[in-house]
Amino acid sequence: MNGEDPPERPDYITNIINGLERYNPEAVSALETYLQEQCEQKFCDSNANRTLLKLYQLNPDRLKDEVVTNILVKAMTLFPSPQFSLTLHLINPTVAATGELGEALTKLRSLNSQLEGSQYAQFWASVDGDDLCADLIADISGFEDTIRHTIARLISQAFRELKLTHLESWLGLNEDATRTFVTEVAGWTIDEEGNIKIPSNPENEAKKAEIREDVSVEQFSRVIRRSWEETV
Repeated sequence: MNGEDPPERPDYITNIINGLERYNPEAVSALETYLQEQCEQKFCDSNANRTLLKLYQLNPDRLKDEVVTNILVKAMTLFPSPQFSLTLHLINPTVAATGELGEALTKLRSLNSQLEGSQYAQFWASVDGDDLCADLIADISGFEDTIRHTIARLISQAFRELKLTHLESWLGLNEDATRTFVTEVAGWTIDEEGNIKIPSNPENEAKKAEIREDVSVEQFSRVIRRSWEETV
């Protein structure tokens, strides 16, 4: 997923980002509408969203809590990447530390930290057991599927085989749903003992590491001489 300059970006948004319109308060409405399109159509334009947050910095009276949290949730879907942190640092620290927005940002930071730390089971437990989390991701179409696809991609880069029960917790799914995901979405296989087989790829193949050290005759003779001196 290209979250920085997606192909879905329309020309009028490109003109805002690259021109003087990025300083125009009237551009806020267009960027907010574009964010809504991202939420509905399952793509992310981090560049445009950061432009919107910068306009909020210049025009704090226009800031909308729901827009800010939607931008952060969209950035979260791009993990593992710096997009969430880049977005978070554009939010006024005073605003981010108080009120309902402050509470929401604290929750989103926790969720992103769990994803970045590969604490997938904890992430799904947080999402499923918290009404605030449910509210924060409600506007983001396909949020859970996007996260699961990314987790599966990362797993395929690190494993050739793993237990079905492990994948269940990492995807936040029951056994039947996990089996469906494995075979129909990921294209992996499951044997009779519940072991998932992942095809080899350049990332999960074992690679032979060759360590070579070039030692000159002078260096070698110095080591021999020092050893001899220590024994005398």
